[in-house]
Amino acid sequence: MGLAKTRHDTQLPRCVEVDLPAKNISEELGDLRFRALLPDNEWEELLLDVQRRFTKRLAGGRTAVYVGRITQFQANMAGRLLSQMLRLIGGPLPLFDDIDVPSVVTVTEDVETAGQIWTRLYANRTGFPQVIHSSKRFAGPTGLEEYIGFGISMGLRVSVEDQVLTFRSAGNHVRLGPLRLRLPRWLEPGALTVIHRDEGEQTFVFGLLLKHPLFGRLVRQEGLYREELL
Repeated sequence: MGLAKTRHDTQLPRCVEVDLPAKNISEELGDLRFRALLPDNEWEELLLDVQRRFTKRLAGGRTAVYVGRITQFQANMAGRLLSQMLRLIGGPLPLFDDIDVPSVVTVTEDVETAGQIWTRLYANRTGFPQVIHSSKRFAGPTGLEEYIGFGISMGLRVSVEDQVLTFRSAGNHVRLGPLRLRLPRWLEPGALTVIHRDEGEQTFVFGLLLKHPLFGRLVRQEGLYREELL
């Protein structure tokens, strides 16, 4: 049986969007790559604040910073074991079950691939925060991949469900030199779902759920974040 922790009455610190260089004309046009992954009717279902976050152009050294707190965490024994094992390839899953602790998400340009580097920081009450790095690359059969390093990437399918922007895993791949190999299903960690749900007043929920057909709900985590426009 997994241990669950939830808290919703948290006070969020303010979030700062860092804009280092002056904006140019191309930056003002926005980034329409996430928009291109969705049918028109699904994109129009999103609230305007979500559309704005996912058309924010981050080229030229710009960084978006979102600050909040972890409000929910649940993991069963298999999920905890998997999270520890994956530390061998950078630790892409949360390791700590603390709730009501600070969390920071930053998004910057991936200069090498023209994608986006997502860095997630999760504090805990026993030591240094955990920091998870990944790169969203606009590539692959679905048009979007999450690269975690060590040649490993996960395809993502994007949809909108009840005004919630949803990312679902669509196969894992590993690159060995010039070869790109699809991992067999029995080696996959399970079905990953990530959500971005607007909560109004410039706040949103970032949620992660990993389920396995044999071992059930491995890991579930949610955080409530705030952004501030400068």
